[in-house]
Amino acid sequence: MAITLLDRLSQDNFVPWKFHARNADFEPAANASRINIRNVTIQQQGIDSAAILKPLAGEVNERYTLSITTAGSVAITAVSSIGILRALETFTQLFYRHSSNAGVYCPSAPVNIIDAPKFSYRGFNMDVARNWYPPSFILHTIDVLAWNKFNLLHLHVTDAQSWPLDIPALPLLSQKGAYRTGLSYSRQQLAQIQEYGMYRGVQVFMEIDMPGHTSSIALAYPDLITGYNVLPDWSTYAAEPPSGSLKLNSSAVYAFLQTLWEDLLPRVEPYSAYFHTGGDEVNANVYKLDETVRSNASAVLKPLLQAFIDFNHGYVRAAGMTPMVWEEMLLQRNLTLGQDVVVQAWQSDDAVAQIVARGHKAIGGNYNYWVRLFLSLSPILTGVEQDRY
Repeated sequence: MAITLLDRLSQDNFVPWKFHARNADFEPAANASRINIRNVTIQQQGIDSAAILKPLAGEVNERYTLSITTAGSVAITAVSSIGILRALETFTQLFYRHSSNAGVYCPSAPVNIIDAPKFSYRGFNMDVARNWYPPSFILHTIDVLAWNKFNLLHLHVTDAQSWPLDIPALPLLSQKGAYRTGLSYSRQQLAQIQEYGMYRGVQVFMEIDMPGHTSSIALAYPDLITGYNVLPDWSTYAAEPPSGSLKLNSSAVYAFLQTLWEDLLPRVEPYSAYFHTGGDEVNANVYKLDETVRSNASAVLKPLLQAFIDFNHGYVRAAGMTPMVWEEMLLQRNLTLGQDVVVQAWQSDDAVAQIVARGHKAIGGNYNYWVRLFLSLSPILTGVEQDRY
């Protein structure tokens, strides 16, 4: 169902009680004379590129101007359609709902705004593997990101704890790797999430973290994982339980990866310029248990990790996307990454400077800054359909 600008103004706004002192008289009288918005002029001054709906960071000019006159005229200009989208977002946020339900009002006119993002990459990393969220919650998160003019949603979609992503060519992954039946994203749901974001200026891209953080694969394909769920000494082999990593020198692992990429990448490419292949917290000790390696020595592991990364990034590039990795692949494992690879820092802000000094674009995502997302658990306990909790 299409949502009009009038719908947004009337349905999404609120009475700003908390912006004012208790019992303050901050609203215009409901029966006061008013000047209505009489016309809205929107002018796009440039032609959108073919990548407008899934650009690399910085490829789209998001700058816009917005004015509201005391006579009720609105003018919006922008170079791109995404700039227009950002302007309309700001426009709706200039209005508040009247407590009498008499309509909405703008207390700020006349308004003249010139706005542009300081950062070309404004992302939110959402972990849906350790903590599963229904598609409806992710769509709401996209709405919140759009309201705040974020432009990317990074879905950390698989991890050691669960594999909640349906891969039709490898159906056992989610059938056995999800927390329970129904707690996985179908092909159709994933497309819906990405398309929903695309039309709101929020590009949704996937991360399949590997070779570490992959022990959930063992629930479906145990022969692909080394050091699975070692107890009680899991911390010798992993950053968190359950331990387990993809074997590094196994032809079966490479056959699995080929099947995975040939299924997943063509499905996400229409909506994503990026694909994240993980690479964080690879524990060298686990490869002493890997019968294809039997060593934790850097001299042994580095060429195997290099081959692993090159294989995966070859598929990502062939699908028309830009690879992303976590900082350890560059800064700790000292792998040779293509110049197109974007490196995401998470352990410190200093890592950003180190990444840039090595010639790569960097994303700063310090793990000390995070938000906890809450949703009711009661429908899970009572068996309400999955898309309602």
